[in-house]
Amino acid sequence: MKVVHVSQPVSAGVAVVVLELAVAQRDRGWSVTVVCPSSGWLAERARDLGIEVCAWTATRSPGPGVLAETLRLHRLLAGLAPDVVHLHSSKAGLAGRLALRGSRPTVFQPHLWSFETARGPLRRMSAAWERLSSRWTDLVVCVSDDELAAGQRAGITANAEVVCNGVDTVWFAPGDRVAARRELNLPQHTPIAVCLGRLAELKGQDQLLSAWPEVLRRVPDAKLVLVGDGPMGPVWREQHPVAAHESVRWMGHTDDPAAFYTAGDVVVLPSRAEGMALVPLEAMACARPVVAFDVGGMRQSIADAGAVLPPGDLALLADAVATRLADPELARREGRRARRRAELSFDRHRMTDQITALVDKLTPAERTR
Repeated sequence: MKVVHVSQPVSAGVAVVVLELAVAQRDRGWSVTVVCPSSGWLAERARDLGIEVCAWTATRSPGPGVLAETLRLHRLLAGLAPDVVHLHSSKAGLAGRLALRGSRPTVFQPHLWSFETARGPLRRMSAAWERLSSRWTDLVVCVSDDELAAGQRAGITANAEVVCNGVDTVWFAPGDRVAARRELNLPQHTPIAVCLGRLAELKGQDQLLSAWPEVLRRVPDAKLVLVGDGPMGPVWREQHPVAAHESVRWMGHTDDPAAFYTAGDVVVLPSRAEGMALVPLEAMACARPVVAFDVGGMRQSIADAGAVLPPGDLALLADAVATRLADPELARREGRRARRRAELSFDRHRMTDQITALVDKLTPAERTR
């Protein structure tokens, strides 16, 4: 079996899933190649782990360069001659299906439909493209029931399956809070809310900052720890009225998110849209409760291991965060439920096994049985 994974994102959640699948399928004995931009976490980690990487120059956004990106990808895939091509996220989904047009078994994993984040005419165009490209898609892998339902509402007719994201429940595990806070230079006896993710409008950290004064009114000694970098980081730090408050810590990028989950009392996801985010699953595996807005996959992820709130309701967000910071026993109970839920439903091996089994069925040998 020769499979090629194509991804424009080379960091954060999509890249993590691509690498997990590539390693699991390589360990199964398959020939696996990752096609992605040559610099960044995904390419570096894949090479370190012995996965073949082919460089594909592509940008995150659609635009005039799509034609050139598609031609480059067409040449790469023709040379690799895979049995199955697995396209991850919107840019690979666009260029890959234009390049292949059904000539090889094709899997598309949106990791959040492009039309769910687009506005105006672009939203309608994105949905129309997904309907059109269904003819060139043998299987859509949705990461949550919400993502599947959104695709069905948009009229996408390709065969689809839901395989929830998974995380490494050995690496992400309950740890020593005192040691984690000491390592990160965080105060030992202070209630801490952690928000980890790319600093981008979609991830909604500005909404949490706007809710933070109400959290402080109820829990005056609370700290907010923001972990990550991204395009909106400099803007928010300069322009948001709460950004420079002494209770807010901007920690930048981290290669050890588990330490921050362990150091926190509650993990907050104020996202405006998601497919199924990895952060809540990682936090739950570390036995931390999660507070999030009810966007794609959050209810399915969190259940009774925290609070899932109406999108954009800052008053309820502040209340849910403050309640858990002020009541450590509630946070611990939810954290224990979170760990059990992560182990039972969101372990990475379940995810990689399910997707590998689905991909295996697309090969010519399986189709003729």
